[in-house]
Amino acid sequence: MFVWDKKDLNDAQVAAIEQPGSVFLVACPGSGKTRTLTYKIARLLSELKSDKKRIVAITYTHRAADEIHERIEQLGVDTSQLWIGTIHSFCLEWILKPYGIYYPALANGFRVINGHDTEEMLDELCGKVQGTKLSRYECAYYFTPTSYKLTCNDSNKHAAIKGVLRAYWQSLRDNRQIDFELILYSAYKLIKNNPSISALLGSIFDCVLVDEFQDTREIQYAILASILKASQGRASAFVVGDPNQAIYSSLGGYAITAADFGARCGIAFKEMELSDNYRSSSRIVGYFGNYNVFASKIEAVGHNKDYASIVSFDQQTHRDDLEAELVRLITYNVETLGIAAHEVCIVAPRWVHLASMTRRLVTAMPGYSFDGPGMVPFARDVDNFWYKLSRIILTEASPQLYVRRMRWAGEVIAGLRDAGVDTTGLDRKKLLRACNAITIDETDGLTFLRAFFEHLCAALGIDHCAFPSLKEHHEAFFECSQKRVDLLVKEGSMAIAEVAMFRKVFADRTGITVSTIHGVKGAEYDAVIAYGLLEGMVPFYSDPEQIETAKKLVYVVSSRARKNLHLISERGRSRGWSGDYQPTDVLVACAFQYNQPPF
Repeated sequence: MFVWDKKDLNDAQVAAIEQPGSVFLVACPGSGKTRTLTYKIARLLSELKSDKKRIVAITYTHRAADEIHERIEQLGVDTSQLWIGTIHSFCLEWILKPYGIYYPALANGFRVINGHDTEEMLDELCGKVQGTKLSRYECAYYFTPTSYKLTCNDSNKHAAIKGVLRAYWQSLRDNRQIDFELILYSAYKLIKNNPSISALLGSIFDCVLVDEFQDTREIQYAILASILKASQGRASAFVVGDPNQAIYSSLGGYAITAADFGARCGIAFKEMELSDNYRSSSRIVGYFGNYNVFASKIEAVGHNKDYASIVSFDQQTHRDDLEAELVRLITYNVETLGIAAHEVCIVAPRWVHLASMTRRLVTAMPGYSFDGPGMVPFARDVDNFWYKLSRIILTEASPQLYVRRMRWAGEVIAGLRDAGVDTTGLDRKKLLRACNAITIDETDGLTFLRAFFEHLCAALGIDHCAFPSLKEHHEAFFECSQKRVDLLVKEGSMAIAEVAMFRKVFADRTGITVSTIHGVKGAEYDAVIAYGLLEGMVPFYSDPEQIETAKKLVYVVSSRARKNLHLISERGRSRGWSGDYQPTDVLVACAFQYNQPPF
């Protein structure tokens, strides 16, 4: 059985891990949630008594799945009976691929399109709408178990949006394609119409773990509940999250209660809590506690507990002076306080608020580097075979990354096998040796990857054009990446096309992080600088739960910080006919003794 050193976990974490049966765990920010989840999985894997059983863990992001998987491997635990990934990947691997033939829309095969493909299709369809001006952003939707919901709150546009979506779905059907939303809907319909699927999966899974339950949608709860209920008590569940961080309500996410989920699953959950914060100072914890929507007790207990944190709220800086103020705050934290640059994060509500500012900061601060989700040359399309291969190619062949690259090599070989390639004689070590032996003298990122792929296929004796899915994925990977590079170059990011920038996609962060509020969720930094905290942006003007959503967004931003937190509601952002944006109401209403400049 897997055991740990006593200093690894606190009493509440140990209690959650050792609790028999199913657990519903509410974990505050910085409480060691990921560590608890990691150790729980490691313990479950060590307790398996049959090689036919599996532990399944559902994470919100692929990055979180990789991090947890890697931590378990570093603990020396065999992960061959672990499946970990997002709900979309789970539905693909466990439901759609093996049982898609039982669903008419998938019976003749299907291909998952990426977000870029969806955007292009919606742009074209929106451009054909007569009488109503539509953008692809207004056509966002999500499925529920009974229907679908539009995220656009302008009901006057709903008829036009529904027309666009009907044409979009028809085009997908005609081309045997599905998007991310249809992955969930198709999986739900499959298990609903074929109860034997849930019964079979319920007999295989020993435990289903769900991370970030507050960001889960009803249709996702329904899929997992169907499997757990069909297990008839043979499978347990370990559900973790924080309802105060439920910031995806506009996309259908909500924090289900233990009683509700238990009723759906036929499970009696033991409700437990992690309330010790190991991340932030007492001052930071005291600050973000002002934005609790759900009452919770949080106590700072980590080594930053007594740090004399700076918490500032700036309502005076004008938009025209924002760049200079950001430069000042970055310089102060790094050069005066000695905080490492990669421990600084700049946050704004949406990427549109960050793109031009990031380019200006890059110019204004040539001695610093910047990392951000919108600054990478290709999207993280984890279901694309060539994306999977590029992870190995663009990652350094070092002892520290050996375990990670070996795992990725296994996924690449599985992808080849799924495409119909005979992989007899090809193992993970041989694939890595082949990759390590190739040298391409090319600075352009896409040219480098294209040449590398060709050399590797030749070395392995694979003609990728002879396998339809590999050929299709190859075309999609380069077409999508080229368009992304062209767009970023056009916006001024000239270096984005270089192979050095490509390598940054999979490297640990080295510079100042630039991210949206939603993108920074789950991360932590010594200093957080947030701007654009304006009513109509935080929360977005169309959000039906203005006060609650605003509190959750500020809670998420503030709880990322370990030491210093700088909040800015800049003046001078025009809202058109209604004047300028004003500071977010819940921020203004918070009575707190902020630090005042100069600092």
